[in-house]
Amino acid sequence: MKIPKLPAPLATFLLRIPLSVLFFQQGLSKFPVNEATAEAFGLPFIVWWFVAYGEVGSAIGLILGGIVGIIFTKGFISELADLLTRFSGITMTCVVTGIIWLMMPSSLLDVITKDYLHVSLYVGGLYFALRGNSKYGF
Repeated sequence: MKIPKLPAPLATFLLRIPLSVLFFQQGLSKFPVNEATAEAFGLPFIVWWFVAYGEVGSAIGLILGGIVGIIFTKGFISELADLLTRFSGITMTCVVTGIIWLMMPSSLLDVITKDYLHVSLYVGGLYFALRGNSKYGF
C-alpha cells in the first residue's frame, strides 16, 4: 500500500507556522520600541529597532511568502514570493545570531547542547534562507 504524500509546498508551510508564531510573538513583546529597553540590553536603539521590526516582519514575510508561493506556482509573482521567503529566513538567522552573541556562550558546543530553542530557530530560518519556496513536483 502506497501512502500518499502531501505536496512539498503544503508540507513545508507547516514548518513556517510555529517558526513564524515564535518570531512574531517575540517581536511584538518588544513593542513599543524605545531607547530605555535597548539600553537595558546594551544595544544601540537602531539595533533594537531592527530586531523588533525584523522579528515581526520576517514572521509575516515567511507566512506571506508561503501563501503566495502556494497560490502562484510560476511566473514573476512566484519568484517574488520565493525572494520574500529567502529574505525572511536570512533576517531570522541574523536576529538569532545576534541573540546568541549577546548571551556570550563559552563555546559553540555550549550553544548546540544547551540552547536548543535558539539553535532550532536558527536552523529553521537557515532552511528557508537557503531553500526558499518548495515547488510543486509530483
